[in-house]
Amino acid sequence: MELGSDDFLPPPECPVFEPSWAEFRDPLGYIAKIRPIAEKSGICKIRPPADWQPPFAVEVDNFRFTPRIQRLNELEAQTRVKLNYLDQIAKFWEIQGSSLKIPNVERRILDLYSLSKIVVEEGGYETICKDRRWARVAQRLNYPPGKNIGSLLRSHYERIVYPYEMYQSGANLVQCNTRPFDNEEKDKEYKPHSIPLRQSVQPSKFNSYGRRAKRLQPDPEPTEEDIEKNPELKKLQIYGAGPKMMGLGLMAKDKTLRKKDKEGLECPPTVVVKEELGGDVKMESASPKTFLEGKEELSHSPEPCTKMTMRLRRNHSNAQFIESYVCRMCSRGDEDDKLLLCDGCDDNYHIFCLLPPLPEIPKGVWRCPKCVMAECKRPPEAFGFEQATREYTLQSFGEMADSFKADYFNMPVHMVPTELVEKEFWRLVNSIEEDVTVEYGADIHSKEFGSGFPVSDSKRHLTPEEEEYATSGWNLNVMPVLEQSVLCHINADISGMKVPWLYVGMVFSAFCWHIEDHWSYSINYLHWGEPKTWYGVPSLAAEHLEEVMKKLTPELFDSQPDLLHQLVTLMNPNTLMSHGVPVVRTNQCAGEFVITFPRAYHSGFNQGYNFAEAVNFCTADWLPAGRQCIEHYRRLRRYCVFSHEELICKMAACPEKLDLNLAAAVHKEMFIMVQEERRLRKALLEKGITEAEREAFELLPDDERQCIKCKTTCFLSALACYDCPDGLVCLSHINDLCKCSSSRQYLRYRYTLDELPAMLHKLKVRAESFDTWANKVRVALEVEDGRKRSLEELRALESEARERRFPNSELLQRLKNCLSEAEACVSRALGLVSGQEAGPDRVAGLQMTLAELRAFLGQMNNLPCAMHQIGDVKGILEQVEAYQSEAREALVSQPSSPGLLQSLLERGQQLGVEVPEAQQLQRQVEQARWLDEVKRTLAPSARRGTLATMRGLLVAGASVAPSPAVDKAQAELQELLTIAERWEEKAHLCLEARQKHPPATLEAIIHEAENIPVHLPNIQSLKEALAKARAWIADVDEIQNGDHYPCLDDLEGLVAVGRDLPVGLEELRQLELQVLTAHSWREKASKTFLKKNSCYTLLEVLCPCADAASDSTKRSRWMEKELGLYKSDTELLGLSAQDLRDPGSVIVAFKEGEQKEKEGILQLRRTNSAKPSPLASLTAASSTASICVCGQVPAGVGALQCDLCQDWFHGRCVTVPRLLSSQRPSLTSSPLLAWWEWDTKFLCPLCMRSRRPRLETILALLVALQRLPVRLPEGEALQCLTERAISWQGRARQVLASEEVTALLGRLAELRQRLQAESKPEESLAYSSDAGEGSGNMPKVQGLLENGDSVTSPEKVATEEGSDLELLSSLLPQLTGPVLELPEATRAPLEELMMEGDLLEVTLDENHSIWQLLQAGQPPDLERVHTLLELEKAERHGSRTRGRALERRRRRKVDRGGEADDPAREELEPKRVRSSEPEAEEVQEEEELEEETGGEVPPVPFPTNGSPSTQEDQDGLEPVLEAGSDTSAPFSTLTSQLLMSCPQQPSRQQL
Repeated sequence: MELGSDDFLPPPECPVFEPSWAEFRDPLGYIAKIRPIAEKSGICKIRPPADWQPPFAVEVDNFRFTPRIQRLNELEAQTRVKLNYLDQIAKFWEIQGSSLKIPNVERRILDLYSLSKIVVEEGGYETICKDRRWARVAQRLNYPPGKNIGSLLRSHYERIVYPYEMYQSGANLVQCNTRPFDNEEKDKEYKPHSIPLRQSVQPSKFNSYGRRAKRLQPDPEPTEEDIEKNPELKKLQIYGAGPKMMGLGLMAKDKTLRKKDKEGLECPPTVVVKEELGGDVKMESASPKTFLEGKEELSHSPEPCTKMTMRLRRNHSNAQFIESYVCRMCSRGDEDDKLLLCDGCDDNYHIFCLLPPLPEIPKGVWRCPKCVMAECKRPPEAFGFEQATREYTLQSFGEMADSFKADYFNMPVHMVPTELVEKEFWRLVNSIEEDVTVEYGADIHSKEFGSGFPVSDSKRHLTPEEEEYATSGWNLNVMPVLEQSVLCHINADISGMKVPWLYVGMVFSAFCWHIEDHWSYSINYLHWGEPKTWYGVPSLAAEHLEEVMKKLTPELFDSQPDLLHQLVTLMNPNTLMSHGVPVVRTNQCAGEFVITFPRAYHSGFNQGYNFAEAVNFCTADWLPAGRQCIEHYRRLRRYCVFSHEELICKMAACPEKLDLNLAAAVHKEMFIMVQEERRLRKALLEKGITEAEREAFELLPDDERQCIKCKTTCFLSALACYDCPDGLVCLSHINDLCKCSSSRQYLRYRYTLDELPAMLHKLKVRAESFDTWANKVRVALEVEDGRKRSLEELRALESEARERRFPNSELLQRLKNCLSEAEACVSRALGLVSGQEAGPDRVAGLQMTLAELRAFLGQMNNLPCAMHQIGDVKGILEQVEAYQSEAREALVSQPSSPGLLQSLLERGQQLGVEVPEAQQLQRQVEQARWLDEVKRTLAPSARRGTLATMRGLLVAGASVAPSPAVDKAQAELQELLTIAERWEEKAHLCLEARQKHPPATLEAIIHEAENIPVHLPNIQSLKEALAKARAWIADVDEIQNGDHYPCLDDLEGLVAVGRDLPVGLEELRQLELQVLTAHSWREKASKTFLKKNSCYTLLEVLCPCADAASDSTKRSRWMEKELGLYKSDTELLGLSAQDLRDPGSVIVAFKEGEQKEKEGILQLRRTNSAKPSPLASLTAASSTASICVCGQVPAGVGALQCDLCQDWFHGRCVTVPRLLSSQRPSLTSSPLLAWWEWDTKFLCPLCMRSRRPRLETILALLVALQRLPVRLPEGEALQCLTERAISWQGRARQVLASEEVTALLGRLAELRQRLQAESKPEESLAYSSDAGEGSGNMPKVQGLLENGDSVTSPEKVATEEGSDLELLSSLLPQLTGPVLELPEATRAPLEELMMEGDLLEVTLDENHSIWQLLQAGQPPDLERVHTLLELEKAERHGSRTRGRALERRRRRKVDRGGEADDPAREELEPKRVRSSEPEAEEVQEEEELEEETGGEVPPVPFPTNGSPSTQEDQDGLEPVLEAGSDTSAPFSTLTSQLLMSCPQQPSRQQL
């Protein structure tokens, strides 16, 4: 949508009023208050208080209505005149058989109506042509000068308008030399509005709300089917194809197919004449009526073209019929082949007699000039709105309305500015080019559909909120029938006046210029929705508006004189304002009222979808306007809604029910009405009419008592005729009743002339009753007769005013004020007397001052009414004055005793009146109390007060009466408070400072603060902190001077307490250092023993496993530790936290735990040995089957049995020994066939809980432990573990040194030498493969086994490992055994030692030696070797990753500047006496290696005779035997050696 330029200028705004709640409670009173201002504008807007929001009471689901259809440009008066003019021209040319096409001039449609009017105003066509004033015509049409527009306008006028004007004037047409329309490309075909015809036709059920009508676009020609279905087209089908007049250039409508002959001539249509049965040939009449009702058919004959008249004559043989064909112009019948027959009136014309003459017989239907003129001069019918055929609900109408607006403006409805809608509305209204059609649900009866306000009726129950709004005077159902309203005296429910009407609007839907019926007030409330735009004209300019509209559009008022009463005509406010009519505007938003005043013209339109409600009301000031309106209606002969005379008389019949102002207004109107009635009845008598009869006109229907002349509804009297009973007239039109004799006429009257003055007198009494009452009130209030009236008399006068409903005048207000003041005085006097009786128990704050008491007494004396309470007030005043004199004497005679002052003060409080001296007495008493309280607070024997107490005394002292004693006490308090606050601040700094002060400093501060007689909270806190510090120091001294070193837990607790104390403690730093050292040792021990991410704590690893007998308990506890659920150290030995502090308890518990562990593992071995072997069968799991750590039953190949607990596990779920990673003797001493030296020993993760460091590493940890002045449970457990390991080592050496075992070891050494000698050539051949770095006599596998961490690249290592695995697999069939025969006496001790050694979390060489002997004494376990080989094959891909990790580690060392050490050499290096630092470094390297290889660290290799602790010998067992000779050395000797190794450290308590 493209909006054109808008010239609309909004009128000024109307007054807007915002009443207060007090004003809002009286609706009609408030309207009367604002009337002097608002009446000058005609309309005004009222905004209710913000919280006045009535609920919407319409039943939305049941609300259905049928709206009116409004075409916007037909509403505006001037636009409608133009459209009517265009319709007449279009009809003129359509009758001629052509379509009207309106030309474009300067890119806008030519206004043919304005062109015609200006031509007439300028003197007519001939004059303008003669004076060559077409340029002036163009200028008046607002075309730019130049461009030869005048000539173009003349051409268009001659072609289109001038022929029509000639027909309208009745003159003959003259020859006009104009160009045909066909040459004008810009001309647009005009579609006639046909407003009168359309109003008789029901519109389409589904209206299309397009933005613009397609009026200016050519429509398709109607077919016969269209004509039959559409009654409007059927009426118009009489205007068929006709001739083209010379020079007019109009297009003929002829849809039929026409054949052309050789000369190119067209065949005219043939009229088919019906032949009746009697043989007579009859031509059907072509008049419009006959044409519509008859069955005549027009068809086109395919036969050769002939002339119309000749065809007709050939079909008619009657001579009379032939003679009727005579030209009406020349009265001749010759040349009948050129005679034309009019299809409207059957007249005949020669084609050459017509002006202009026709060159040939026209085709189709033709009408003569007389018929054309008659059709064009037919008067138009009255304009009115159509009703839509579709019924809407609120929801469906709202959806349609919002969709239309959003589509029209191309934006959401709530975003369209009101100014834009207003300009677009007036643009559309003034446009003849664009047709926009909207619908308006107007004048919907609320009686039928329900009001938008809550209504009190029996239909439904109202809530309290709805009940409040249902009775509100602003409810439009209530306002017309308020007591001050005139309409409440009309019994009938007049819809729209007494009963509200509802309005459902959409954008552009409008209400036209109008005034209310009977010139009454109207009030409109917008319930919800978008705004409603109003325009108003005051009543003083009403006639001026009517004159302007009649002047500008006389055509409309000529055909419809009461046009403005039909609510169907708009006129642009700018047009009215340009002619001097004052217009105002306003936008009524939801929740606002708009009020129109009597005879104030108003109109407007809706900005969008909304719901409004409106009703009329009449007040007393309306009565003169109502009477003038009846006279106006009489002149217009318009029907009345109700009888004004009946309304006046009805109110006059019950004057006591009238409001006083209304009674006065009714009296004035009644007086005028009676005078006029007397005059009219006197004229009736003068005419000679003497017959009369009484008639109750109010019982007759309105249509039976209306004057047949002026349509006025009669009530007081009417003239009727005995001979003409169907009609009557008012007495103003007695000569217009009938032609009958006066003796047959009679008067019908409602009241006699004697009754009317009686009614008038009653009104006068009612109106003048106020004056009588006012005189009584004036005498009473002014006390003119010297006698004061009692309260009862004044109340009676006020009650009379209320009962007789006197107006709220100034005198009545004075009376109410006097009564209110007198009643307040009586109440106050009673309260004063009762207050004296109540004494001190009365409510505080209600006492009068002495001055107020005297003023109160004066007020009571000045009131114009007598009150007996005056005597009581006088008595109280005398008592107060006597008390005042006593108090003054007591204050002057200082110093008075406090008891006297207190008694006087209590007496004054009982008076109930505030005396100035009583306040002075109060201050003196308060001063004495304050000084006494200060003295008690500062007394040495008194309890120390707080700082708040001191401050409170200072604050209270500022309000007491000043005196030297008070000043001195305040100075002392202030000084004491300042000192106390200073010491408090100092103590606060000590408590909060980062740098803590030593106890001596704090003690000095506390000692000095003790002399201040005030309770200081911070000093007290400092004192408590110092006491805690002293207790802490005592605890430290006690724990440091005890028999044993303090436990780490105790030290940590002391450190935590000491850190929280705000005291500087020297011992705290020492304790923190000891705790830090102990934690460092524990961390170092943890790295030595614990595996990475171990689920065990250090104490658990060091202590024996006391519950080893229970496999389920052990396994579940291991799972809990894996999940982080089990974290208890003390449960291991069954000791409490206190027992762990006693070294003796720890040792005893450890010994008991060793025994339990040994017994438990034996029981567990027996249990597990009884379980079925997974290698033997593949049966399903049973209750006695082994369970792996993964929770499944191990079965088939790949299962391994733990050598300690004898339980079975999946090889892939546990860490298994690697055959190729074990350290082996040199190639010259240990051949591959020595299978008993292979590392096939397997301990499950439940049995091997730690790294199992070597004994030398543990001894270094013990040396570091002895330097600590702190006891740790882990340290004591480590000592016990070391003692247990040394004890086992001694027993093992003793067994190995026995004669039988020594012999077995010797035979084993000989066997190894023999195998080595036999296998050397084979192995040399087998190992001299394609590796490039080993010597010929050094097998590659030997280098791999000895130097697993050599410089061989990872790829080579992987290749070599793969070949070694194949080699070992090939050697399995060659393995034989046992190679030794172990007697049972020798085997049993060795197996027991082996089991105890496996329980130790320590690595010992003797353990490996015993393992070799036991292995050699039994057949080789081929199944285990095969399982280990398969597992190693599965993991060989991981070995490449480990080799790369070792290579990166070695490179890092080289990059740091160090020399890459040989890992094999490091492993073979003696570890007898290592410091803690190398151990930590070793552990760290092992952890790094684990991280680089994904946590897969090979188990600690068991040393053979190439042990790092002994020299390598040929048999490898002699160093062990030599070491076994010293097994008798006691553990105390070891301890003493350890002590001697660090003599500079303090000695520890021996265990």
